[in-house]
Amino acid sequence: MSILVVGSVALDSVRTPFGEVEEALGGSATFFSVAASFFNRVRMVAVVGEDFPPEYLGFLRSRGVDLQGLQVVPGRTFRWRGYYDYDLNDAHTLETQLNVFEDFRPAIPEEYRDSEFVFLANIDPVLQSMVLDQVRSPRLVLCDTMNYWIENKREELLETVSRVDYLLLNDAEARQLAGEPNLIAAGRKLLEMGPSRVIIKKGEHGVIMLGEGTFFSLPAYPLESVFDPTGAGDSFGGGFLGFLSREPEMTEESIRRAVVYGSVAASFAVEDFSCRRLSALTREDIEARYREFMEITCF
Repeated sequence: MSILVVGSVALDSVRTPFGEVEEALGGSATFFSVAASFFNRVRMVAVVGEDFPPEYLGFLRSRGVDLQGLQVVPGRTFRWRGYYDYDLNDAHTLETQLNVFEDFRPAIPEEYRDSEFVFLANIDPVLQSMVLDQVRSPRLVLCDTMNYWIENKREELLETVSRVDYLLLNDAEARQLAGEPNLIAAGRKLLEMGPSRVIIKKGEHGVIMLGEGTFFSLPAYPLESVFDPTGAGDSFGGGFLGFLSREPEMTEESIRRAVVYGSVAASFAVEDFSCRRLSALTREDIEARYREFMEITCF
């Protein structure tokens, strides 16, 4: 089963209480692709500048990511600089340079348009709708968003949300988009906007998933060391959709298991900067942590 991701590829400069990196590989499409690649092949649509390090391209190819849809255009690659204090749930942006990403218009290659699973990363909802106009009949579309689009392009975002199957967002974004302080009430209101499932990420407090007549809650995997939470949500999306893409049927059980695999992927991603921890993983590592997770949450 094929997976298509449309999002950003960036160079991140990040500082946390545990260290810092300069111009490390980042971006929503990157973290999603690397996490999903443990389960299936990923087709990436994104844009980078001529200055994008070739070793990063080599790494993505080594993970089996199809880069036919990655545009390399004149100019500088999208850059983000930020830091985290000891509250790692709160990112502080110091600088955002959109560069070539500012003029990004996703052009889905013909070979990608039959993709069965689609992840719309947290890009402009107008661009997300452009993607939906180009893909044929995907089995499942998972859509992410962020507070900027909720604040500045609400109507466009609502139009996109009405067209997708699953909506993925964090707790603050869920409250903001729904206009409800209670997360469960917010999730129910978001379901009324069109998606059949709403998945709300709560950082170190886990995740909840709501559907018609169903509710699932999972704690976060307990970690003693968290270095950098950048990309955790996109890694969750990669583990979640990657696992589902291998399932013959999307049953309630398989969807809940996908939430666990998404949480496992996110738990590995935060253990180091950039994609370092993910790059050192094996599928056996993922399965071992999945089993540990099941033991922890079983009663």
